[in-house]
Amino acid sequence: MLGSSALRIVASSLAVSSLALFCTDRTIADTAAREAAAWWSPGSNRVFAARADYADTTGTVSVLNARGQVETRDHPFFSPIGSNGRACVTCHQPADGMSLSVATIRARWRETEGKDPLFASIDGSNCPSLPQESASSHSLLLDRGLFRIARPWPPRAPTGVPVTPQFSIEVVRDPSGCNLDPRFGLHGLHPAVSVFRRPRPVANLKYVTSYGFIFEPKNGLPLPIDIQTGLRYSGNLLADQRARTLTEQALDAFSSHLERRGAPGSEEMRAILEFELQVYVAQSADAIGGQLGAAGAEGGPEALASAKPAVLKGSDHPSWSEFDGWTHEDATATPAQRAYRASVARGVTLFRDRTFLITDSAGLNSMNFGNPTRDSCAFCHNMTRTGMDVAPGQVDLGTTNEPFADPAPDLPLFKLTCDPRYPAHPFLGRVVYTHDPGFALTTGKCADIGKITIQDMRGLAARPPYFSNGSAATLRDVIEYYERRYSIGLTEQEKQDLTNLLSAL
Repeated sequence: MLGSSALRIVASSLAVSSLALFCTDRTIADTAAREAAAWWSPGSNRVFAARADYADTTGTVSVLNARGQVETRDHPFFSPIGSNGRACVTCHQPADGMSLSVATIRARWRETEGKDPLFASIDGSNCPSLPQESASSHSLLLDRGLFRIARPWPPRAPTGVPVTPQFSIEVVRDPSGCNLDPRFGLHGLHPAVSVFRRPRPVANLKYVTSYGFIFEPKNGLPLPIDIQTGLRYSGNLLADQRARTLTEQALDAFSSHLERRGAPGSEEMRAILEFELQVYVAQSADAIGGQLGAAGAEGGPEALASAKPAVLKGSDHPSWSEFDGWTHEDATATPAQRAYRASVARGVTLFRDRTFLITDSAGLNSMNFGNPTRDSCAFCHNMTRTGMDVAPGQVDLGTTNEPFADPAPDLPLFKLTCDPRYPAHPFLGRVVYTHDPGFALTTGKCADIGKITIQDMRGLAARPPYFSNGSAATLRDVIEYYERRYSIGLTEQEKQDLTNLLSAL
């Protein structure tokens, strides 16, 4: 039986015979998944192939190692170099586009009875003080794919320097139990705010570390320079920019996710960064549409590896121009393939050209564009090939802040009250209710409450759920959220066209 995520209606005129063909394609893809997709355990000493293909919810995701295969024996990315048995690969699995899907997480719980290092108490459970053998203690990871991120309170900058917050923080609701925990909570021995977030993919990082401006348009200030490299910080790492470089991110992961005691050696760090910068991930085939590099399209990770990063969408490089070839019919394609490809092509046009009113979004409307401002999806998702933002900085789309966030009774709820001495949040005022203060936990600023870094959009089908808090279970749910948030007025066909575009990335 086909799941709802697989049975995608790409055109109202699609014939029954086309659906039968899709059933055959889906069966082949599922068989390939069982043969190719395997969990990477720390220290498994396998060979990381130059390219590997894995079946996902809509087709095939491909992982490319641009420098060729890697022997992983004693490689620090694949070895349990911390104290809890994890390796970097534990939370960045190739079959999940170098991230983690909820389906994979649940499978690991069943197969290991919750004993896999993935479920380490430090962040793989709702709180380390809970009984770790119980699935309910890991509900946010099992249900939403979220890891606990403990941010120090008061905030600290990425340099470790204390920050004077412009707001106070209260715990309104604490279903995880950790924010009120006497040891790990807001008033514990080492006060911390526990928020819960999805792991970002370790792939396509030449794009993540690139930028299109030497200043941050969202605040008008020059991008700071990393004194170790002489390069400016991109601002596109991690949801709250608590780490500004890949080195800082690795150090953060060592001490938190891996519970590594002591600093890594220079050779360990070199090997990790070298590996991370050569990995590319993208969808390469669709169960209905066939190869995503067919008929003039440029799907797959090879196009990412060869393209120039930090290119702003424009007349020469419009958003998702990889699929412009699909505006023309391919006589050799099946009816189902032609219908799917035409749907993706329409989705590209919608993404670029369908404008709507963007309102009350800090990091966008708080700039000089006005509130509201009329633009398209490509306004923010403007970096060609990845859909990130070439203008570094964070944006509040409302996924964590009330009143726009979807109901989330399983997530903590905080009340942030801005001090009268400082500017209030530009759209939500002096009192903000949020599930995750986001960037404000790094800067301490009211204006940054709920802001989250825009992330890479490639390989999405391999790593549901979506948004930083896992609030969108499917790609269609992503489209539905934007429809509700900004009242775009999409038709059913337009929603499906955009969903198909996201599934092809």
